[in-house]
Amino acid sequence: MSVRRLAPALAVAALFLGGCASLAPQQVPAASVLSAADSVHLTGRLSVQTTGLNGRPSGGNVSFDLSGGPAAGLLELSTPLGSLVARARWDSSEVSLQTPEGERRFDNLDALTREMLGETVPLAALFDWLRGQPWPQATHEALPAPQSGFEQLGWRLDLARRAEGLIVASRNASPTVILRARLDAN
Repeated sequence: MSVRRLAPALAVAALFLGGCASLAPQQVPAASVLSAADSVHLTGRLSVQTTGLNGRPSGGNVSFDLSGGPAAGLLELSTPLGSLVARARWDSSEVSLQTPEGERRFDNLDALTREMLGETVPLAALFDWLRGQPWPQATHEALPAPQSGFEQLGWRLDLARRAEGLIVASRNASPTVILRARLDAN
């Protein structure tokens, strides 16, 4: 397997397994993150599975805490045992990722999610998707009846179990990605 194909799997494994190293907990994000009209606060569990050209799946599970919106926000990922393994922040001036190994800066949210999850996930759209809505910045197409959901940005959003807090987003391009989010009741 080439290093290029192995890198996403290693990034996902490192974040999801996290070992003993973890970040210190933090207070609620700065008021600037939560003050925007489009601000949300969502928590739950996230599962990401990728299948590369070799056909082998890779991925893992984390708990997540997502605050803010596409313009400014905070995403924290924790292991199933509760260790905080990644904290991502973004606003108009910077995009950064803090892990137990240190802090890194990124050019945009796509580069950040590629580092955190092993594949690019449209984080700006994810805020709306997790609320069961298409992102208003791009066109979408409803899934044919009797299915519940829509397709947008090359992703298929299955909302059939949204009432239970489960949203499934899948991308069929290579590598395939399946992102399952189980939202906590707020």
